[in-house]
Amino acid sequence: MTQVKMGDVVRINYTGRLTDGTQFDSSEGREPLQFTLGEGQVIKGLEAEVSRMAPGDKSTVTIPCDLAYGQHRPEAVQTLDRAKVPSGIDVKVGTQLQARTSDGGMLPITVVALDDQSVKVDANHPLAGQDLVFDVELVEIVEAA
Repeated sequence: MTQVKMGDVVRINYTGRLTDGTQFDSSEGREPLQFTLGEGQVIKGLEAEVSRMAPGDKSTVTIPCDLAYGQHRPEAVQTLDRAKVPSGIDVKVGTQLQARTSDGGMLPITVVALDDQSVKVDANHPLAGQDLVFDVELVEIVEAA
């Protein structure tokens, strides 16, 4: 069997769960996920696991948060004046917003609390601080490097 190598375009089936068993994503019912190994298109821990596989291999791997979406950063949680949220946006806990960064980029943020005067937002990835468990199957090498 051919082992995958950096630069290969691969396709995987996967199911992602939290360590308590809660599923957060899956390729089930969809086309396998396609990406180029070594280009950072998926989280580091998943990429490292796939790099050890050959087509047809299946595995279950627990990925520590540092190799997934990183630690939860308290400084990424901020409270804003409610007036800074554009009128016409129905803001409630869980609402996804976009904030403009100082360099002009866009940053996704999630509303985590609010009252009449303020809105508390979190710029951490929703899975930050979580160790993740993936069931993964390397379906094929689409294009070898």
